[in-house]
Amino acid sequence: MEQVYRSSTLALAVLSMLMEAEQLQQEALHPYRMQRLIKDRGKDEVVNVGQRASLYRTIDRLNRTGLIRAVESNRVDKRPERTLYELTDEGRRVWREWILDALETPTRSYAEFPAAIAFIPLLEPGEVLGQLELRRKKLASELKRIQAIVAETTEIGRLFALEMEYLRATTAAELEWVESIVGDLRSGSVTWSREWLSELSSRYQRSPAGGTDESAMSTEPG
Repeated sequence: MEQVYRSSTLALAVLSMLMEAEQLQQEALHPYRMQRLIKDRGKDEVVNVGQRASLYRTIDRLNRTGLIRAVESNRVDKRPERTLYELTDEGRRVWREWILDALETPTRSYAEFPAAIAFIPLLEPGEVLGQLELRRKKLASELKRIQAIVAETTEIGRLFALEMEYLRATTAAELEWVESIVGDLRSGSVTWSREWLSELSSRYQRSPAGGTDESAMSTEPG
């Protein structure tokens, strides 16, 4: 039976850094060097390497499962000993499988924001409006920050700004959506009340088993 390996964004990044070192015929990498390269290139915008402990745990897991291997350890002056890693043959195969699948297949991230949106009727409309207006301002600020990075990075070629272009597109799309909901909440075209929700719940509870009460679905708060 073929072994199934647990993928993650950080694991893909580690394998990719080692693949790059191999393709460019550079020396094997130690964890701190991987972290610095990711940060220096701005790839920490899409790969979370802020916690070095998480990076070390990921590297340890990849090593234990045979996707990478330690080739040597060295010490410079009085600094802690550093272990250098390289890909194994299985690591090369799995890296290719992971990156091709990530490019092809959309996945659900189950982010907190859409989960919170699913339960906003538990709050008051005005409270939701206030929070979304704050989110709109933060998204607008983030979009400006991303646009500045894209403009700076594209000076050396669009190839090196693709992930930031993706973040710009998704951030712009979310901002547009939030602005539309803010507008609907302000106008009252999207609203609710405890009384209306209670009435709606009662109508659903009275619906025949296995059926759908269409009148309940079309009810709007008065």
